[in-house]
Amino acid sequence: MKRMLGMTVAAALLLAGCNQGEKKETERGQASASAAAGALQDEKAKLSYAIGMDIGRSLQNLGADIDEAALSEGISDRLNGRKLKLSDEEAIKVQQAFFKKRAEKQAAERKAQAEKNKVEGEKFLAENAKRKGVHVTESGLQYEVLKQGDGPRPKATDRVKVHYRGTLIDGTEFDSSYARGEPVVFPLGGVIKGWTEGVQLMNVGSKYRFYLPPELAYGERGAGQRIGPNATLIFEVELLGIEKDAQQGS
Repeated sequence: MKRMLGMTVAAALLLAGCNQGEKKETERGQASASAAAGALQDEKAKLSYAIGMDIGRSLQNLGADIDEAALSEGISDRLNGRKLKLSDEEAIKVQQAFFKKRAEKQAAERKAQAEKNKVEGEKFLAENAKRKGVHVTESGLQYEVLKQGDGPRPKATDRVKVHYRGTLIDGTEFDSSYARGEPVVFPLGGVIKGWTEGVQLMNVGSKYRFYLPPELAYGERGAGQRIGPNATLIFEVELLGIEKDAQQGS
């Protein structure tokens, strides 16, 4: 919150540093005309417009319903040393109230999304478990064999080399080593539970499809922007090889 509160102050200070003192009406008119025409022929106009773009982007990310006239007035009053309509303490309280309300809204939305994902995932897994060829382990992991290899099986302490593709239950792809054009190597004991368990079922040369309930994936926290809370995930995994034990070093 402090960083976001500082954004407004920093923007105002930057503007103040670039535009010291009261502006002359003629200069202000020239700058406005230049910007309106899209010319931006002098450095002052370009810098002013660039700062405006930066502030605009920050405000878009903020997600606030902005009164542009009041925003402009606040900047102008601060820059030109006029009497402010809010004290600094009052301004901070207004912003704190906004951030608190926004955080509460985001938390409620995330909770609702988590509940929705959980219900949809449970329904999907219940139906999927009935399909021919789908196996279900004691933990709730579901898998099917797409290709059975005849190589050795890895242990939890091994490093494995795999190609994989991850999707949500609606088919949205969120990650793929195939798309990046190269396989990955990682310690099998250092990934999500569904991977640690599932890949140990595979022989080198195999390709399996795993269906992971959220407790075997990223749970309520989700992962990044693509994997929401309580998301059920699907992975196609191709086990290409086993490296030496992670405990033996790289």
